[in-house]
Amino acid sequence: MAIQWFPGHMASARKKAAESLKIVDIVIEVLDARIPEASRNPMIEELRLFRQRPCLKLLNKADLADPEATREWLDYYNAQPGVRALALSFKKPADVARIVPACRQLAPHRDDNTKPLRMMIMGIPNVGKSTLMNALLKRKVAAVGDEPAVTKGQQTLDLGPGMTLTDTPGLLWPKIEHDSDGYMLAASHAVGTNAVIEEAVAAFLAECLLARYPTQLGARYKFNPAGFDGPGVVEEVAKRRGCRMKGGDLDLEKAALILLTDYRSGTLGRISLETPSTRAAMLAAAKARDVVPEAAQPDDDAEPA
Repeated sequence: MAIQWFPGHMASARKKAAESLKIVDIVIEVLDARIPEASRNPMIEELRLFRQRPCLKLLNKADLADPEATREWLDYYNAQPGVRALALSFKKPADVARIVPACRQLAPHRDDNTKPLRMMIMGIPNVGKSTLMNALLKRKVAAVGDEPAVTKGQQTLDLGPGMTLTDTPGLLWPKIEHDSDGYMLAASHAVGTNAVIEEAVAAFLAECLLARYPTQLGARYKFNPAGFDGPGVVEEVAKRRGCRMKGGDLDLEKAALILLTDYRSGTLGRISLETPSTRAAMLAAAKARDVVPEAAQPDDDAEPA
């Protein structure tokens, strides 16, 4: 099942963001620390590179992500030109206080108290952009909710003397190229529920947990995960949590939501669904699948039958 979700307002939001980038100095791109590359919108990269704008990548929800994986991602992004990456939680004031100084370092030409530092927050839905906006301004100016696409309009506000901050709606891209990215986005609640089948997403999440965090999975639901596959884990969660329908059959949809909620809330522990190495392996496998072997060519020197 390929997951795609591109509501109509996102097309107009992309156009508006492209126009605003003409007068912006820094792009603050918010990523989900548990799925940094899966949550990176390639359209944002395209727009900022066209305008030659530096980027501060914020790996939000780092308190929910695997610390070792996050360290690897920071090394990966900080090695890129014009990019600086920070891992933080927007719920922690000390973390938020690191953001503006990092922006000033990326735009030293705006650090002379004569020209305003103009920053724009961008990212996919439900990664915390509005939470960041409110935290930086220290007042509620943007709607916040545990659903994707809460913000649908763009607004620019004064952050302080010589600083402006533009908040943008969450942007996905028209076609998610890799199925696994769609599943990771859905598992992390970045796409609308009308675009997904919860049981399939939970089964994908379970496969990731079996591969990377079997101990945490088994400890949470009190079973030995050895020998299970993704759908089998969802069934086992249904049994362990007493998820039954009226006739006594397992309620797999309810079990799927339990597993997804436990992941999203951090109840399962600090989990990352991808690392730079697993990402590279996935891309290599996808490239190998796309290679079409050349058709066998006739031998000109062969004698006719």
